Amino acid sequence: MAALRRGLPHFAVGTVVKGFGRGSKELGIPTANFPQHVVEQLPEEVTTGIYYGWAKVEDGPTCKMVMSIGWNPYYNNKKKSMETHIMHVFNEDFYGSELRVVMLGYIRPEKNFSSLDELITAIRNDISESDKQLTLPENLHYRQHAFFTGKSDPRCNGSLSNGVISNGISNGHDDESNNGTSIS
Repeated sequence: MAALRRGLPHFAVGTVVKGFGRGSKELGIPTANFPQHVVEQLPEEVTTGIYYGWAKVEDGPTCKMVMSIGWNPYYNNKKKSMETHIMHVFNEDFYGSELRVVMLGYIRPEKNFSSLDELITAIRNDISESDKQLTLPENLHYRQHAFFTGKSDPRCNGSLSNGVISNGISNGHDDESNNGTSIS
């Protein structure tokens, strides 16, 4: 089911912002949302759809995640979003915290649903597929990747390709003076 795509793995970092408030309340599946400037800087190869990978909030554990990138047609969103469901139970909200993710594979394209129950079933299937894919050795080793071991420089951009930060501004900072900062 899951597939590798051009542009992957893709690393992104940014400050968690409030989303639409539907994940926890309406769906029972909470999400952490990236700021709009990180979404706008996604590489062209990273198209809309559902992805799996690893996520880390601040200094917490690195956890499995599934991410929706797109306009969420069921809700008819006007802005593209990156909504990350972290497969971990958090005791409290973490708005304003640093979120780091690596997207490793593509599960399916974005699509519309005829009912809320159909949407929830699809999300649960995506979570199950993500869980399965992240147990494979080629994906499991990313859990210990150096990307998850430190804080970002507030001047750095917020996504990483081939070891060089290149897209999206991390931590909500607007300083673009450090384009192309390397991470070692």
